[in-house]
Amino acid sequence: MAAAALITENFKFVSLFFKSKDVMIFNGLIALGTVASQTAYSVFAFDCPCSAGRNYLYGLAAIGVPALVLFLVGVMMNRSTWDLVSECRLRSCRKLSGAAAFALVGTIVGQAVVAPLTWVVISLLQGKAYTCALSEFTDPRTLEGFPDGQGSEVMARFPCKESVAEALQGFLAPVERRLKYESQLIGWLLVAGMALMVFLHLCLKRCSSPIGYLQESYWSEYRSSEKTLFHDTAAVHARLLAAQNVRSFFGFVALGKEEEEQLAEQKKLAPICSTNWDRVTGVYLYREKNGLPLYSRLHKWSTYSLGNDLETLEKEMDML
Repeated sequence: MAAAALITENFKFVSLFFKSKDVMIFNGLIALGTVASQTAYSVFAFDCPCSAGRNYLYGLAAIGVPALVLFLVGVMMNRSTWDLVSECRLRSCRKLSGAAAFALVGTIVGQAVVAPLTWVVISLLQGKAYTCALSEFTDPRTLEGFPDGQGSEVMARFPCKESVAEALQGFLAPVERRLKYESQLIGWLLVAGMALMVFLHLCLKRCSSPIGYLQESYWSEYRSSEKTLFHDTAAVHARLLAAQNVRSFFGFVALGKEEEEQLAEQKKLAPICSTNWDRVTGVYLYREKNGLPLYSRLHKWSTYSLGNDLETLEKEMDML
């Protein structure tokens, strides 16, 4: 029962994260960009050393190192990563259950692996890196008519056609065909595995979501609008606050007419206190108040601050 509850809680949280169409579009753009980058790399930068002991390392590095870099960049660019860091810094993660933490890390990793998996799949389907890495391990005894006494040093030269002895030129196509077959087979199996995982996720998402499909769509629109408006308003507020302070120092400030009017309307701007910044920062799980949804920390802060109930506000804003 405990395991079932954990799984249900995890997929509730994951479903609420991955419901956004913006996430799907963003992931699609990342995948397309990765395809273009991988294609350009294989055309202009990939150059197999064709040497036993080096091929394997170079081939694996060509596949694995860019994938690792793309994964780390994906983790760093994910806003949820820094929400989790802020949650642990501000509240020591004391309100973050194990299930919620596991699910949140899962969503971060789920988004971050889009680019590296795309890189690995395209690398395998092209076959160049795999052919380079595994050529030296091809058993020449499995090739009909191949001369005896040839070792890994000879097989390692096969990715570089000009390095292969004239007597062995006829074996270039069979070796390349075999290695490309293996590489592409692994690539297609990886694609099938990814597709199956996405399918299972979508099925579990629909079954585990605590809110209906239409409300999910509304929440997605709300979060997108809140994020855009918050960033735009924060930029204006920061500029006007800076203008106010510059004017107090110089006696005037170089602003456009529209910004001058905005500054005049605001009279006296004040910085937002750190307590309020902390209250609207961090991990957030779906909650309701008296049957009404609270779609974000900012929404919850606004709802409770309007009631002027400071005790309840302090208690609730410390919750996810």
